Amino acid sequence: MTGAWAVQRRTGQSGWIDTIWSLSVGVAAVLALFLQGPLTGRRLAVLGLVALWSLRLGAHIAARTKGAGDDPRYAALMAEWGADAPRRLFGFLQAQAGAGAVLVLALLMAGANPAPFPSAWSLVALMLGVLAVAGETAADAQLARWRKKRHANGICEDGLWARSRHPNYFFEWLFWLAAALLALDGLWPPGLIAALAPVMMYALLRYGSGVPHLEAHMLRTRGAAFAAYQARTPVFFPRLL
Repeated sequence: MTGAWAVQRRTGQSGWIDTIWSLSVGVAAVLALFLQGPLTGRRLAVLGLVALWSLRLGAHIAARTKGAGDDPRYAALMAEWGADAPRRLFGFLQAQAGAGAVLVLALLMAGANPAPFPSAWSLVALMLGVLAVAGETAADAQLARWRKKRHANGICEDGLWARSRHPNYFFEWLFWLAAALLALDGLWPPGLIAALAPVMMYALLRYGSGVPHLEAHMLRTRGAAFAAYQARTPVFFPRLL
């Protein structure tokens, strides 16, 4: 994340921060799982799941960032921090490194789980993880298609975006819930430590650097249209009907 800070300072594009974070969490987890011991079926499944998540998310954010302007969430923070922004951003990114370490720990606990594999519990958790990656991919694709055919100042309500104002954040949280469930499979109560991953991600996405900053930007730029969207659409957990 120190490298991500240097890239942001050089390019002025904060989107590279999230690209680097996504890929570095994946690389750290894959290396740690390799060093953990023999590549059992469980460990290979966890390794494949995190590699899928990391490569998909990192590639998506990189494609979105390339040739684009600054990420509005980071831009708002930098404006708020004023002249002290470079130092504050550095500290903020070190906190993100700490959050990444919590996520890697959850994956390590899932890989070290001594419970028989595959079990019904582990298969459900793996399917939930794949569903989370697929759902986030679908939400990102729906938003990208909408941006190509709609006015820049409109509100996307296509597909999943009609059920949640932040379906991509919801599926991101769901992925880490799946990772925690893989650690909890027969590893009780130590596996509860892995539950820190979805709890932390929910707090960060819903109340930290995710929803609040993005919605503040949308209210500034979309005004009453976004306020009406807020009134009729759940903020995080998608409605089923």
